[in-house]
Amino acid sequence: MAVDESMVHDIVQQVMANMQIASPAAGMHGVFQDMNDAIDASVKAQKIVRGLSMDQREKIVSSIRKRVHEKAEILANMGVNETGMGNVGDKILKHHLTADKTPGTEDIKTIAWSGDRGLTLVEMGPFGVIGAITPATNPSETVICNSIGMIAGGNTVVFNPHPNAKKTTIYTINLINEASMEAGGPDNVAVTVEIPTMETSSIMMKHPSIPLLVATGGPGVVTAVLSSGKRAIGAGAGNPPVLVDETADVRKAARDIVNGCTFDNNLPCIAEKEIVAVDKIADELMHYMITENGCYLADKAVQDKLVQTVITPKGALNRKCVGRSARELLRMAGVEAGPDIRCIVFEGPKEHPLIATELMMPILGMVRVADFEEGVQTSVWLEHGNRHSAHIHSKNVDNITRYAREIDTAILVKNGPSYAALGYGGEGYCTFTIASRTGEGLTSAQTFTKRRRCTMSDSLCIR
Repeated sequence: MAVDESMVHDIVQQVMANMQIASPAAGMHGVFQDMNDAIDASVKAQKIVRGLSMDQREKIVSSIRKRVHEKAEILANMGVNETGMGNVGDKILKHHLTADKTPGTEDIKTIAWSGDRGLTLVEMGPFGVIGAITPATNPSETVICNSIGMIAGGNTVVFNPHPNAKKTTIYTINLINEASMEAGGPDNVAVTVEIPTMETSSIMMKHPSIPLLVATGGPGVVTAVLSSGKRAIGAGAGNPPVLVDETADVRKAARDIVNGCTFDNNLPCIAEKEIVAVDKIADELMHYMITENGCYLADKAVQDKLVQTVITPKGALNRKCVGRSARELLRMAGVEAGPDIRCIVFEGPKEHPLIATELMMPILGMVRVADFEEGVQTSVWLEHGNRHSAHIHSKNVDNITRYAREIDTAILVKNGPSYAALGYGGEGYCTFTIASRTGEGLTSAQTFTKRRRCTMSDSLCIR
């Protein structure tokens, strides 16, 4: 998505320069040198937030949405400049999407039963102070959507961000606190530390004032919070396959798949990571991807170079390749591609390292299968039991139903690009914390609340 960045370039460079020269805490709300001090400030702020009416909380949320819209271009530029991942145009869109479609206080609902024996209410109460670990892939977006949902639920939040995105995160947390104070709320509704480390993360996870932990990131960080002994929400890895059967609109499927895969250079965890295509339409699908959707067909030699480039000898991802454009990845592998190239495609077996591994890069390997049955089995294998996301292009309702049941993911997109699941070109709300591993699915404000029952026996039933 082409975006004219000249209007914001100067101001972004100035912001980055200021943050490099000064201590991040200087003039920044919610930023502390010591994690214990950050948590103490969050505890004090939460006592205020908990006492706010729902209308007052919503004013804070609305103020955050407004600020995000105003600063979307700066946040997008900062994220790309600091992490080297993704592209500015799509990140701008993601910030607007987060501001518009992250649920607020409307997500907090009360259930009531009234009968002969009285009245019972079930209400959603805050956990208190929530500890959150956020990734470098979607640093500001995750902080924003978590903050909106957690504050709407009456909580405050302590963030331990990925060190490679600390400046963007600090800027975002300052923005959230300024928005809160502008709306009449307290400072320190979201806090962090100047220098996030494994030690600050450990302090946060073990602190007695934090009853709930939320981790958005790779399997290591999710395992850490699940081993903390506290209630934890884990939004971990995925390797979403997209299955295309013989009934699909193949031309549209090619367009949707490439659009979803290349969105923000494949950083969203829900994005299409590999294709499983029924033999009858596989050649046609590849034809449309190459001729109409800016895909580069990698031969065996280029595939081998890409494997050596994007995967280390120990089998880990080369972090310098994550979130890079297709042209950059090809250049790293010694191949010069034209300006219209958006995605790298090839055909290979399901065990191919560029297919079986979640890359978070615009590389799409296609696995050819004999029929739909084999396609389902292959897709389930490729998803690796993450139960995260999967996609299908089909006009056969029975096939869609069978696939959905077998793959059993938190997200399933049918006949659209992956980002439709986040409310962009599809119905529903947006989140960047998708808790597949712990079962909450797409998190929202009510995810960050606990259920509390209040019963009045033999009274207040007035029918």
